Amino acid sequence: MRVVFLGTPEFAVPTLSELVARGYEVVAVYTREPAAAGRGMAERKSPVHETAEKFGIAVHHPKTLRGEEAAALFRSHAADVAVVVAYGLILPKSILDAPAHGCLNLHASLLPRWRGAAPIHRAIMAGDKETGVMVMKMEEGLDTGPVGLAERVAISENITTGELHGKLRLVGADLMARGLAALERGSLSFTPQAAQGITYANKIDKSESKIDWSKPAREVHNHIRGLSPFPGAWFEVEIERKPVRVKVLRSQPTNGSGAPGTLLDDELVIATGDGAVKLIEVQRAGAKAMSAQEFQRGAKLVKGAKVA
Repeated sequence: MRVVFLGTPEFAVPTLSELVARGYEVVAVYTREPAAAGRGMAERKSPVHETAEKFGIAVHHPKTLRGEEAAALFRSHAADVAVVVAYGLILPKSILDAPAHGCLNLHASLLPRWRGAAPIHRAIMAGDKETGVMVMKMEEGLDTGPVGLAERVAISENITTGELHGKLRLVGADLMARGLAALERGSLSFTPQAAQGITYANKIDKSESKIDWSKPAREVHNHIRGLSPFPGAWFEVEIERKPVRVKVLRSQPTNGSGAPGTLLDDELVIATGDGAVKLIEVQRAGAKAMSAQEFQRGAKLVKGAKVA
């Protein structure tokens, strides 16, 4: 089968690699254009771009797929199917209809729950016990297409978005490869999504990152792990008479009571609206991630101190 692959971040790399490893003819890769990054603001290629070049696959990074020129180029690949994994650009109807078997998307949720840009973050932040990956046939709507294959994955109580992301990208790569194999055999069928239970995983906004200690401990914990490692949930505390921003990368709900945002002991247990949260791993602004104990040795926060 002739495959066009569309993807951009690290999440999409295992799927591209798996399709190449299984012998699919990936005739072109589409990804987001290189962007300035780092201290020198040098242009950096996307993880998918770099992977495609290692395989010797032609790479395209148009700013848009709208317009006849983009559609003509896409049709010229004569693809049997397009595989889309976290690409980042909207696919117009001219692109969706170009491959003989349409466009298959790998989505990291159990649709119709968490349609949209940040399904992994949102599932953990909401305290979901289960998520998964799905192979969906794309339509013009946002993640509205019928589902061909699904794989469920449990969400443990302390797993972070980074850890779940790593697990789902590998499960998803295998699922998409199985989907293409079924498509070749003519045995891949699609089922419309349920009309009930639709939720949207809006892109994470920086304004959501600050920890609200007035919420119950479990909600604070889910907020912390849902934003770990990026963009990172944070609070501010005074150290040596200066306000310091601290990201929390790992935490644990625990017993304790007090005014929300109050340090209950010298082991960094902080009171919430109901219960308390123990900090496990943190990252001070401009420093590397470290254990809470290591942070406390330098910060020397005392019982009764307030965080905001």
